[in-house]
Amino acid sequence: MQPVTIYTTAWCPYCSAAKSLLKEKGAAFTEIDVERVAGARLAMTQRAGGRTSVPQIFVGDTHVGGCDDLYALDSSGGLAPLLAGTKPAAHA
Repeated sequence: MQPVTIYTTAWCPYCSAAKSLLKEKGAAFTEIDVERVAGARLAMTQRAGGRTSVPQIFVGDTHVGGCDDLYALDSSGGLAPLLAGTKPAAHA
């Protein structure tokens, strides 16, 4: 399974929803709280091509985007193969 990184804040409902979906899919993830980890928001923004909202989700080197993007990827059948490392995301 590909490594998953999710940038979050503790109070964000979209972050919670995204983490719930990842858990449902059996994906382990590294969570980085951008309010608690020094420099994390800047690193996230640079890695996410300028996006500043949370969550920002990465599967391996693929930037999935935010919560809505994650759910859309799952609905289209693209999340499981991306997590497995068998197919890149079509929209990323």
